[in-house]
Amino acid sequence: MNLAILGATGSIGASTLDVVAAHRGRYRVFALSAHGSADALLALCRIHKPRFAVLSGLSEDRAIRARFDESGTELLFGHGALEEVVTHPDCHAVMAAIVGGAGLRSTLAAAEAGKRVLLANKEALVMAGPLVMAAARDSGAQLLPVDSEHNAVFQCFSNGSSVKKIILTASGGPFRVTPLEKLAAVTPEQACAHPNWVMGRKISVDSATMMNKGLEVIEARYLFELPPERIEVLIHPQSIVHSLVEYVDGSVIAQLSNPDMRVPIAYALAYPERIASGAQPLDLAALKSLSFERPDHERFPCLRLARAAMRAGGSAPAVLNAANEIAVEAFLAGRIPFTAIAAVIEDTLSGVGATAAGSLDEVLEVDALARRNAGERIALRQAA
Repeated sequence: MNLAILGATGSIGASTLDVVAAHRGRYRVFALSAHGSADALLALCRIHKPRFAVLSGLSEDRAIRARFDESGTELLFGHGALEEVVTHPDCHAVMAAIVGGAGLRSTLAAAEAGKRVLLANKEALVMAGPLVMAAARDSGAQLLPVDSEHNAVFQCFSNGSSVKKIILTASGGPFRVTPLEKLAAVTPEQACAHPNWVMGRKISVDSATMMNKGLEVIEARYLFELPPERIEVLIHPQSIVHSLVEYVDGSVIAQLSNPDMRVPIAYALAYPERIASGAQPLDLAALKSLSFERPDHERFPCLRLARAAMRAGGSAPAVLNAANEIAVEAFLAGRIPFTAIAAVIEDTLSGVGATAAGSLDEVLEVDALARRNAGERIALRQAA
């Protein structure tokens, strides 16, 4: 299988390459992409020898191209090159691991081309769920979830008509028990210090606010074709039970493993077979406890906002995602406090009216509008 890995220099890309390297006779790295990390991408190309590399955030640069030519990999530049490699006839599967709305176009292009799409970019379904799902149905593409929670549901989900609800678990992040009055003073470094997972800075902040789980609820709505009221969230601090499916007969089926993204990646790569992931086996006898609790919406207002956007439908989830990306970026840059992230998102949802968003152009238009609106609200907060 020829595999394109979009977002190869991130944590999901690294885990994917680790699984692929353990099964070299089964998978070949066809293409690797990064936004602008030329040195990191070149290092990967020297090891994995892909046919193509893409620097999506850079324009043509002869000096950089020459370095990649020496490694035997053809280098492409710009966002359009992502769509070029994922729709290439020799590309069989695409790991969609670009963070945020930047991954929408390439994910949709892969779905339209009928590829096997390993979906780590939840924002594509959040922003344009109906478009992506329709493209997959029309082309025969396989959408295989890579997020640990959705992958767990996928492993437990059978006979959808007998499913009562799905339960997505969340660690609760680093501030699960922090006194509410101290949240405004938390630093980006504290927010990025996830207790169980090693992730990028943006998704780490999303975990700390539980916006990550809110986005996953919206994604699950489309992946599993369930109404919002049948998608539940429980906090599970140990991150061992990755999600559960409850059936009408009272049975609850769960997927358990150590918190290691190689497990869902290996499952999505080999589906319907299973292959070794490289993760440590789960020692059930060594586990002291598995606990669960309901999320506190006062502590995690982003989860409430995500559900509200899901109920509103249309372009509201795209507005939610755009505002969150801008607010998290501002927090990481020290421009707003942690508690202002939810406030900026809520204000932006109120200020940008939801539309039908029936085409990619309409989705991208409302995304741009929401980003401007959120940026203006952040500037006003700074000026106050």
